Amino acid sequence: MTQEPMIFLTDLCKNYAMGDTTVHALQNVNCAIVKGDFIAVMGASGSGKSTLMNILGCLDIPSGGTYMLDGEEVQRFSQNRLAALRNRKMGFVFQAFNLLPRTTALENVELPLMYNKSISAGYLRKKALEALEWVGLRERAFHFSNQLSGGQQQRVAIARAIVNDPVILLADEPTGNLDSAMSVEIMALFQRLNRNGITVIMVTHEPDIAQYAMRRMTFRDGRIINDEKVLGRRSAEHELASRRPESVEAQP
Repeated sequence: MTQEPMIFLTDLCKNYAMGDTTVHALQNVNCAIVKGDFIAVMGASGSGKSTLMNILGCLDIPSGGTYMLDGEEVQRFSQNRLAALRNRKMGFVFQAFNLLPRTTALENVELPLMYNKSISAGYLRKKALEALEWVGLRERAFHFSNQLSGGQQQRVAIARAIVNDPVILLADEPTGNLDSAMSVEIMALFQRLNRNGITVIMVTHEPDIAQYAMRRMTFRDGRIINDEKVLGRRSAEHELASRRPESVEAQP
């Protein structure tokens, strides 16, 4: 049985006025995304991929066409409903981490939960600590952002993105500020999240990072020019396991 799309875009357009010129950032984009997809969105600078992410994340609205999410037309939502949707269903991870300075890892992760007035302080802390434990950083909960490495900061950002149990994770160049070894660790977290049912939509300019996704969508001049399954998909966890030194039996 064919799975119903969670996200359905029909003739989606986004235009910006720049003086007397109209920039067509997105032009008649059509695609369907089902629950559990892991998509790498690729394309040159200015191709439309970041504009698409802003619309999918309800940070911007299209100029034309429709964005359907779980059967509802998103651009008809009020600003309050869009904010609630972002907080309830979506998690965001950015290239620059976007952690608050002079605050601990725990306080950064707690932030999305603070908008829910029905949550007690005890439950808030429990959920944040669980998210940090999931990304392997519970022991760093009370460290400040400037006391963490780049990879640790990105893991804190992922913990913050998942603390509200989102159904969609939107990541914009999540490995752009990381070395190749740490990038594999971040991709292992993304693949684990995806196996747990979270739909991952990731912008990347790196073909090797796109190989960790299930599907690759390429943009040019505001249009999708290619949408295909990733053949020979890489397993980040297998790559991490292969790095570990083999155990050596003690000599008699």
